[in-house]
Amino acid sequence: MLESGKWKKIRKRIFSMVSVGVIDEPINQAYDVISTGALIINLAAAILNTYDNLNAQYGAAFALVEKITVAFFAIDFILRILTADELYSDVSTGVAIRKYTLSFAGIVDILSFVPYYLPVFFPSGASVFRMFRVVRIMRLFRINAYYDSLNVITVVLSSKKQQLMSSVFIIIVLMVASSLCMYSVEHVAQPDVFQNAFSGIWWAASTLLTVGYGDIYPVTTLGKFFGIMIAFLGVGMVAIPTGIISAGFVEQYTRLTELGDFADEHDVHFIEIVLKARDQWVGKMIKDLGLPAGTMIALIERGEEKIIPKGNVKLLEGDVLVLGSELLDTGRPMHLTEVNISKEHLWKGLAIKELDISRKMLIVLIKRNGTPILPTGDTVINENDIVFISDFRKR
Repeated sequence: MLESGKWKKIRKRIFSMVSVGVIDEPINQAYDVISTGALIINLAAAILNTYDNLNAQYGAAFALVEKITVAFFAIDFILRILTADELYSDVSTGVAIRKYTLSFAGIVDILSFVPYYLPVFFPSGASVFRMFRVVRIMRLFRINAYYDSLNVITVVLSSKKQQLMSSVFIIIVLMVASSLCMYSVEHVAQPDVFQNAFSGIWWAASTLLTVGYGDIYPVTTLGKFFGIMIAFLGVGMVAIPTGIISAGFVEQYTRLTELGDFADEHDVHFIEIVLKARDQWVGKMIKDLGLPAGTMIALIERGEEKIIPKGNVKLLEGDVLVLGSELLDTGRPMHLTEVNISKEHLWKGLAIKELDISRKMLIVLIKRNGTPILPTGDTVINENDIVFISDFRKR
């Protein structure tokens, strides 16, 4: 059995390897390429296998490709289970594994290979559940700028969820009402089509959502009249959630733009911090904090509530503080450098006090597995750490 310390190092390396976008070592970059290639090849084989002439000629090859790539997906899932502690470092191993397997990414990973090996429990699993492999492509967005745009989508949907749920509820009510209405006026004329109160749900859905397949339609004069009215209602109902989402995008991008413009024009930078139980600011009023000159609390987020930071506002555990500060003006330009500690880096395994660095250079922060660490002289630099160095230079 591996020693605890040795296993932690191995686990950390495996986690870096399976984490998308970590390319500090060749093996990590190669794993991203292999993962992407396996996914693309698997999907290509699944698509080509739907052509009868290709299936007859290359069916065995397509089956072999699927067997190999699905096995890779299973191995990838096992590696992510083994490294769940690195992803959720603040909880126990069992909780970390449960959080990963129940997360959206974990469920997609499971459904990308389990139906292939357990077709008895997943009817047509080898074909229907292939769509979950397509979702794995979303991982690729983590390695480029589009991931920030996807975050904006998540924020918009989360902030407008109540309005969207209300509009969906209205659509469902109208759908049921439309089905009942059509049954009442069309059942006698079309008893085989509108057999009961819910047989018109398909027609109501296609009409209200403005699809209109035409496979089911009213034939009576009154039914056609109600069909026209319901179609008009459908246009309005579809426009409601569309308008809500559009307004949310405008609000979010306007907010980001205004914050960015304000920071550029007035030399103010914003950061966001979350107060924890051990923080000294918890339980204090803003006027008693003794903030440095040029620093301000711009906003306090307490759950769903936005609080204007007045002097008599008491800070509580869990509050999210948006801090603003003027740019540092010391007469000397300060350069912040980011150093990625690789396996061969000379600083690996050394305490900060043992480093041979210039007196004009200062290590201000270490980021380890996504967690910021305030360094001291005894802090040991590990592999895969990201070290931020402040370098004061003369003009």
